[in-house]
Amino acid sequence: MFIGEYSHSIDPKKRLAVPSRFRLELKNKVVVTRGLDKCLFVYPMKVWEEIAGKLGTLPVGESATRSFIRLQLSGAVDVEIDKQGRILIPDFLKIYAGLKRNVVIAGVYNRLEIWDEIRWKQYKSSAEKNTDAIAEQLGKLGVY
Repeated sequence: MFIGEYSHSIDPKKRLAVPSRFRLELKNKVVVTRGLDKCLFVYPMKVWEEIAGKLGTLPVGESATRSFIRLQLSGAVDVEIDKQGRILIPDFLKIYAGLKRNVVIAGVYNRLEIWDEIRWKQYKSSAEKNTDAIAEQLGKLGVY
C-alpha cells in the first residue's frame, strides 16, 4: 500500500526519483498515465493490468466512456525504474500535468500520483476546506 507525500524534483533529463519506500513494491517497471485533476497516475504493473482489463470491458457505445478509455490507455507508458530509482516522464505527460521542476509524489493506496508542487498545494488546501462535506459523502457510501 502506498501512503504519504514526498517532495522531489524533475532533473533536466526529465527523470524523477521515486521515493525509496515505494520502490520495492513497484519492482522495476511501472505504468505512468494521465490522472484525474491534472496529475499523473503511476501504477505497479500488476495493478495496471487489472485496471486496463476493466477498461477493456466497458461498453464503447457511449462517447464519454470511449473518451475516458482512450485518454487512459493511449496516454499510458510503461517505464523502467533505473538503478538510481528514477523514472523518465515523457513530455506529453509533463505538459498534461503542468509539471515544472518541483513536484509532489503522493501515495494513494494502490498508485502514486505525481503533482506539480503548486497545483498540489492548491488542491490540498481546497480539499482541506471541504473535509466535512467530503466526510458526509463518504458516510453516505458507508466508508466513513
